[in-house]
Formats: sequence, structure tokens, C-alpha cells
Amino acid sequence: MRKVVNFCDYFVICSGNTVRQVRAVAEHIDEEFEKLGMSLHFKQGFKASEWVVFDAGDVVIHVFVKDVREFYGLEYLWREAKEVKVELT
Repeated sequence: MRKVVNFCDYFVICSGNTVRQVRAVAEHIDEEFEKLGMSLHFKQGFKASEWVVFDAGDVVIHVFVKDVREFYGLEYLWREAKEVKVELT
């Protein structure tokens, strides 16, 4: 992202099928940051949990409900950035 924007190096974009799933993923991310002693500059969206955003400085994390992710199309908006695929096991 750094070649496209001046506020972060990476966007992490993920989605869940329901608001409940998005909230669970977002809460887990928040808990893991706390466990690691890492502070977040900003977090927003927990109340509605359709799109939760975390700003961790060099990394901005977006957790969407699937249809909201498709509607906003961040991958398309930031298509000039290099995509880095990560496989989770």
C-alpha cells in the first residue's frame, strides 16, 4: 500500500457471512493485539459490526460482512497496490 497511500504499508481485508461472525473475528483481533501488548491507533464499527476497522499504524485491518465488502469494493478501489495472498492453516 505504501506506493499508493501514505498512511499504511498493508491493508488486511477479510469477511464473514454474518454480523455475528464479523464481530467474533473483530473481537479476536482486538484480544490478540491486547495479548501482544500492541496498541491500536483506532478501531471503529463494533456496534453495527458490518464493517469493523482497526488502525495498527503500518497495517489497517478491515473485517466486513460479505455483501458490505462487495458493495464497497476496497480491492477495486486500491487495485494499484500489490496484492499479497496469505494462506491460513
